[in-house]
Amino acid sequence: MLKEPCPVCGLALAAVFVAPILAAEQTELLPRPVHTYSIVARDPETEQLGVGVQSHYFSVGPIVPWAEPGVGAVATQSLVEVSYGPKGLALMRDGKSAPDALKQLLAEDDGREVRQVAMIDAAGRVAAHTGSRCIAEASHITGDGFSVQANLMLNKGVPEAMAAAYRSATGDLADRILAALQAAEDAGGDLRGRQSAAILIVEGRRTDRPWTAKLFDLRVEDHPQPLDELARLIRLQRAYRHVDRGDTYLSQDKKNLARIEYETAARLAPEVTELVFWQAVSLFDAKEHDEALPLFRRCFKDNPNWAVLVPRLVDCGLMPDDPENLKRVLAEAAPEKAQ
Repeated sequence: MLKEPCPVCGLALAAVFVAPILAAEQTELLPRPVHTYSIVARDPETEQLGVGVQSHYFSVGPIVPWAEPGVGAVATQSLVEVSYGPKGLALMRDGKSAPDALKQLLAEDDGREVRQVAMIDAAGRVAAHTGSRCIAEASHITGDGFSVQANLMLNKGVPEAMAAAYRSATGDLADRILAALQAAEDAGGDLRGRQSAAILIVEGRRTDRPWTAKLFDLRVEDHPQPLDELARLIRLQRAYRHVDRGDTYLSQDKKNLARIEYETAARLAPEVTELVFWQAVSLFDAKEHDEALPLFRRCFKDNPNWAVLVPRLVDCGLMPDDPENLKRVLAEAAPEKAQ
């Protein structure tokens, strides 16, 4: 039987799967071989829905994880049919449970035996499928409010390790998803190694402004240690969320609340100069000048242009017009900036 080679992993794909694709659209690429491990989950307390994934495949984030606030979450992988993501969400949005949605999509897919898909709906109902032709080691485990799945793994037992880690992990949904992904890596992970990772977490209630209900949408496209990098990005996302709240409070003239948010952000990511700068601004605004000065000094040393920003903040009312103490602040900058 005629076979076409997979362009990435070199494995042979039967023409029964390739021919219909080429016939339908000559410019369409072959199914993407996103062999990987992933988790879909719902936090019963917050009702948040999330997907986490890691793969030895470039830029896995736009392909595998799908989620919509108050609707559900989908992971679609193996010889991936990406449309399981948007179609699965559409079916759940229209009222189908995750099991019914997945059953319908599988029935419509002649390539179902090379697919691996997991879905969870807003009620926490879970469904998963591992096709008989997914590359070993390939399996999935569903539990109360989650599903873990893996294919092309080095060893058996990766889903079992993920399930155990997710059940025992503490923290919020992002922490627990990270724990499951790390457990997969510790159990052997992808036979080929590692390359990219992603996490997508949304609120549990529907909204007509879904972009406001996306808590995490982070992607590591290509990295020697994608899970470590994903954890770092999650930490930064948490920090910048506090900055966003601080900015909101500052615009509402709630300066004490803004200060708390900026300080929290700087503690979460002390290596980010901008977060330290806004902490310094909030301290200056609270007239705690002696505490603010060392932070300004650090920022100006890292990049003297931060000193250029100080007078501009005064001009737009985001720093008090206090000439004597502003002079002390700018004295911490390089001479050419402190004028």
